[in-house]
This record gives sequence, C-alpha cells and structure tokens, in this order.
Amino acid sequence: MLDRSKRTAEARGAARSPATVALAGLVALAVAMGIGRFAFTPILPMMQEDAGLSVAAGGWLASANYVGYLLGALSAMAIRVRAATAIRGGLVLIGVVTLGMGLEQRFAGWIALRALAGIANGWVVVFAFSWCLEKLAAARRPLLNGLVFAGVGTGIAVAGGFCLVLMQVNASSGQAWMGLGVIALIATAVIWRIFGTGDGRRPAAHGRQWDADSLRLVLCFGATGFGYIIPATFLPAMARQLIPDPLVFGWSWPLFGAAAAVSTLAAAVLPSFLGNRSVWILGQLVMALGVALPVFWPAIGGIMIAALLVGITFMVITMVAMQEARQVAGPHATGLIAAMTSAFAAGQIVGPISVSYVVGAGGDFSEALLAACVLLTVSAYALSRSRGAPRVRPSGPNKVLKNPG
Repeated sequence: MLDRSKRTAEARGAARSPATVALAGLVALAVAMGIGRFAFTPILPMMQEDAGLSVAAGGWLASANYVGYLLGALSAMAIRVRAATAIRGGLVLIGVVTLGMGLEQRFAGWIALRALAGIANGWVVVFAFSWCLEKLAAARRPLLNGLVFAGVGTGIAVAGGFCLVLMQVNASSGQAWMGLGVIALIATAVIWRIFGTGDGRRPAAHGRQWDADSLRLVLCFGATGFGYIIPATFLPAMARQLIPDPLVFGWSWPLFGAAAAVSTLAAAVLPSFLGNRSVWILGQLVMALGVALPVFWPAIGGIMIAALLVGITFMVITMVAMQEARQVAGPHATGLIAAMTSAFAAGQIVGPISVSYVVGAGGDFSEALLAACVLLTVSAYALSRSRGAPRVRPSGPNKVLKNPG
C-alpha cells in the first residue's frame, strides 16, 4: 500500500513537471484561441461560399465572440473558482459550441454560439495563464513561458491548416466547424488530468492607485486590440477577393499562426536587452506597417506579408505589455492587467463592427485598415512619450535600472 501511494505521488509529480505544465498550457490556449476565438477566420470564406454569409454579417459574428470574451475575462477576474474547474469547463464548452456551429443553420443561433465560445475562451485564457505562470515560476525557465504563449499561434496554424485541407476537398463550412469541435474535445481529453487536483482558488484582484502612465498603458493596449483584429478576422476573406483558389488564399491564416507561435519564443529574450516598452513600441510600428500593407499593395503577396508582420507582433506585444504592467504596478498589477485586458477586448469588438459598417455603406477594407494603422502609430508615439518603468538587468534579479523609453 505504501509503495502504491509512493508511485502515485511520483506519477503526479511527473505530470506536473515544468515541461508538462508548459505543454498543457500550450494545448489549452491552442484550443481556446485557435478554435474558440479564431476558427471563424479561416472558415469565413467557406461560409461566404456555401452559406452566403456577407462580410457585414461576418463582422457581427466576430464581434459576438469578442463581446463574449470580454464578459468571460471580466467574470473570471471577479469570481473565485478553482483554476482546474474553470479551464476544464471552458475547454469542454468550446468543443461543444464549435460542434454546434456545424449543426445550426440560423444566423441568430450562430451569434449565440459564438458568444458562448467567447465567454469560455475568456475563462480559459485568464485561468490557464494564471495556472501555468504560477506553476512555472519556480522553474525560472523563460523559454517555457514562451512555449505557453506559443499555444495561441499554434492553435491558429492548426485550425488554418485544417481548413485549408478541407477547402481542397470541397468540404462544407459545417464540416469544418464539426471537425474542429472534435479536435477541441480530443485535445481537452489529452490534457484533462494535468489540470488536476490540489489547485486552490485564485486570489481576488487587488486595487491600485491610477495615474496617467497606467491609463496610457490601458489605452495603448486597447489600440493593439483594435489594430490587429481587423486583419486577424478578415485576412483570408481579403485574399479570397484577389485569388479565389483556396490553395493560394488559404495559406494566409496558417502563415499568420505560425508567425505568432515562433515570435513568442524569440520574445523571451528581447525585453532583457531593449526593455518591455521599447519592444512594445517596435511591435506597434511593425504591426501598423503590416495592417496598411494590403491597402498600398493590393495583391496576394502584400496580404501574405501582412499576415506575417501582424502575426509576429500581436502575441509579442501581449507578452511585453503584461510584463510592463507588472513592473509599473508591482503588487497591484492584477487590477492594471484586468483593465488592459478589458481595453484589448473592447478594441476587438469595435474593429469588426467598424468593418461591417464601412462595407455595408459601400466601402471596402481599406478605410478600416488605414484607421487601424493610424491608431497603432499614435499609440506607439504615446508609449515613447510615457514615463519609463523600472526593469531588471539581465545579469541579476536584484539590479534595477530605469527604462529610458
């Protein structure tokens, strides 16, 4: 009996090794973001083809998901619940409602299902990041943190590649939704036991004093949400307008995801040399270039490079923005991170709606893309004018200097 208990304890310890924790986080975020949030992007051209979905209607479906994400993230900050319960429940809900998208035929039903997916996505993102970063803190291996963040791009690439294959065999959008729902449920089953017993409740968020610099971070992160979400929602649709062959336009989304996944691993070392805020500014400017590129280079090459530029920046900005919030707010960072996350979600909601209105009024993607480019550029300037936050020297945890940004 004693030997059995010892073996059980050893098995649990192995299951919670740092590498296992990071991989579980990667899979959870791949399901939450790649399927729960962004599966709609590569499926949108398929729904345009077989369901007659308009760009304006697609914008409303995207915004329903982002409203759900905002509600999910805010409720996750306020409600005390075991991390394992929230992650498991959110992943199962994502799988179920994704399956439902393939079975439902009414637009109102799609709106409800995408909103539910957004709520579940918000829960998984908040609790998975919290759970993984807490478990990995003692390991002091930054590359594993980058591996967790790489789950977002990995999920996007997998979902995009899956849809690319289905388009080649003339599968329907309903089959794509159901296939991704099955993938989500299988992935959830694989990592189910890792998010296991013994996880306590999340601590309540801490309040803090607000100043101009904190508000600047909130607004600039909101600008990132608005700036990246337009290409992140409509890149395949824009590519399809130029070249209807799915073998060509379908590659825009897997490229976007692969760039996002690889970039987070590289970003683990950049802040040590440049500082979080400088990396954030650089990311905003590169993203602005990527967002505007299809306007001035309206060809498939411009869209593919835009996918690459936006893909390599949106998760890097997320990583350094969260690190900057912790440096600025210290022990009260939770409230600042919550506000930044909410602003980011709000930007994601406004972006697709703006496209819906512009296209519905007879315009095209250009106006929305240029507006996003301007907003990203202005926010980069605002960050460059803000007070630098203290950061840690690469040579040791106790040496602090002022970030000149």
